[in-house]
Amino acid sequence: MSDKKYSDVSTRKGHVGLLSAEGSPHTSYVPGRTLPLRVELVRQLRRRRTQVTFGLVALLPVILWIAFSLSSTAAPGSSVNLVDLAQGSGTNFAIFALFASAGFLLVVVVALFFGDTIASEASWSSLRYLLAAPVPRARLLRQKALVAGLLSLVGVLLLPVVSLVVGTIAYGTGDLVSPTGESLGYGPAVARVLLGGLYVALNLLWVAGLATLLSVSTDAPLGAVGGAVMASIVSQILDQITALEDLRDYLPTHYANAWSGLLGSAPDWGDMTRGLFGSVVYATVFFAAAAWRFHRKDITS
Repeated sequence: MSDKKYSDVSTRKGHVGLLSAEGSPHTSYVPGRTLPLRVELVRQLRRRRTQVTFGLVALLPVILWIAFSLSSTAAPGSSVNLVDLAQGSGTNFAIFALFASAGFLLVVVVALFFGDTIASEASWSSLRYLLAAPVPRARLLRQKALVAGLLSLVGVLLLPVVSLVVGTIAYGTGDLVSPTGESLGYGPAVARVLLGGLYVALNLLWVAGLATLLSVSTDAPLGAVGGAVMASIVSQILDQITALEDLRDYLPTHYANAWSGLLGSAPDWGDMTRGLFGSVVYATVFFAAAAWRFHRKDITS
């Protein structure tokens, strides 16, 4: 069979499948074995972007500890907040670090890993070669999303884990004390901190879905990442407008801090359940739209 027949096949929708349907010159071609997760994961771990992101997340607790060490002791007041309690114990320090970063830094981490998936390949002009391998579009998007999800989960959970280590070394294994005065022992408090980090990761699924949708819609990775981060910022701003009343419940960031219900002796699961449900719904819509868009998009870059 002539190779010329395959040189004319483009990466437009429906053409790449002809290679597998009519017989590829590479008889060992199996669609289900293309782009293995291990290969994609190693490739992403070797990227400077991934290494710098993990490094910055791990460095943040150290920076916070240095900032607390250089600051003077706060004057006593009528109310107590997380900043005042941050130096009370290792778990209090980790709680403060998670609260301080969940609204922006961790959003950027998730948006970076997912927004950079397809758009970076397009910007490098390597996407069309991946599809001409041929890697089925659905598999390409799935493999990249799975690797991005794993990296995002590690990036989000890295913050509370490092914060617990740094905070415990600096401030000891005292009880976790909430602003309301409730306290938890060190062991249960560590579990609550890690559970809070897991909630933050799952609550950011909507950011992952939106970043993926933007990633398949543009050839500019920064545009996809920035668009997802901007959507989160706008949602947080709208959530502060009390005139919107019950409409705020439908904003994807409304329950972003619902994990604070874990700080009491009896966890409040209500808002966390609603937050996870809303995030999953948004993520499902965005990922479905991304798959639909990518399946029909002509790859020309």
